[in-house]
Amino acid sequence: MESEEAPDGPAVHRGFICASFNQDTTSLSVGTKTGYRLFSVTAVDKLDCIHEGVECPDVYIVERLFSSSLVVVVSLSMPRRMNVYHFKKGTEICNYSYSNNILSVRLNRQRLVVCLEESIYIHNIKDMKLLKTLLNTPTNPSGLCALSINHSNSFLAYPGSATIGEITVYDANNLTTLTLIQAHDSALAALTFNSSGTKLASASEKGTVIRVFSIPEGQKLFEFRRGMKRYVSISSLSFSADAQFLCASSNTETVHIFKLEQHSPSQEEESPTWSAYVGKMFTAASTYLPAQVSDMMHQDRAFATVRLNMFGLKNICALATIQKLPRLLVASSDGFLYIYNVDPQDGGECVLVQKHRLFEFGEEQVEENEEEKQEEAPPQPASQSYAATVALPSTPPSSTTLLGYSEEGGAQKGEIIPEHEFAEGPVCLDDENEFPPVGN
Repeated sequence: MESEEAPDGPAVHRGFICASFNQDTTSLSVGTKTGYRLFSVTAVDKLDCIHEGVECPDVYIVERLFSSSLVVVVSLSMPRRMNVYHFKKGTEICNYSYSNNILSVRLNRQRLVVCLEESIYIHNIKDMKLLKTLLNTPTNPSGLCALSINHSNSFLAYPGSATIGEITVYDANNLTTLTLIQAHDSALAALTFNSSGTKLASASEKGTVIRVFSIPEGQKLFEFRRGMKRYVSISSLSFSADAQFLCASSNTETVHIFKLEQHSPSQEEESPTWSAYVGKMFTAASTYLPAQVSDMMHQDRAFATVRLNMFGLKNICALATIQKLPRLLVASSDGFLYIYNVDPQDGGECVLVQKHRLFEFGEEQVEENEEEKQEEAPPQPASQSYAATVALPSTPPSSTTLLGYSEEGGAQKGEIIPEHEFAEGPVCLDDENEFPPVGN
């Protein structure tokens, strides 16, 4: 999620570049002008900053592996190079350079996936060996892809077309294509798996309809209507841990939460309400109406909503259980994390219970002072455009970093994740003896 300030739009924090939640929504990573920050989101009333990395400025991709010390970082100064750090030890494990700009990175305990505009690289995360390169994939300027977090079925989803909403589902463990899903009429905008990798949610660039498919079969299970009046840009989709709920955020002021439940005929008979009667009439009418109208009648509306006090800002949302209660988390480019209570029984309007600042009060003023000093300093060569910066050759890695990898080989020394990472069930990665071992 990148932040861009719209003309006359809402305030965007000047130090904020991107944000992402880790795989089990226990941590929030924020890319900044000066580096990156990792926060713990396991409590409502406090937001602890676990680590602040200043190895490189202008971080636009930062991904943490669960609650481990492994963090992947990409900066605007070197957008073709991926750096992998052990942040507790303050050590760079390795770095890897690619032929073009890195647009997104996804990881689970088996695989690390790097997405470029027209290619995807699949690495074995244990030793960073390059296992597969998917070349000539459909043009994907936003780097849209999703990787299931269940390491036993590392499913990868990415656009199968640049013009229509076709999804390619790829088995990143066995390195084979599983299925193609015709999800939408227009190009894809968002994708996400549930935690077990058995469901995949998608949205198109129109942003009006969200669909959920079974994996690996690719059958449509649910269809939700986000809205009808306007097209929106959906910035994130996220399942709850039990896959009973799905949230969607966009560039509008509303976050929608949908409930994944099948409506059985017996339930309708047990509640002979006016709404149930009207619903039956719609169902009967849909059998002889045009297909588009019939589909609209079968689409469920949001179970719960959140009204943000902002419009036009980039944000990401996630559903989490914090202190034994369901919560909705929204990290926004205004520099705040918002936490809402979610009523799992009745839904409705969610209540804001906490608002956390991701930056200190004085940071923006410090940035302004630094800019003033630069203005007073002797004139420097004009700053280059982003395209010109990307075209510059990469600086050679320092003597303390690994030099990279080849198709045939893996990491030159050490392993990134030890064998215990592949054990069944949850694994604690917080102690000092955890992965990854780092060579001297």
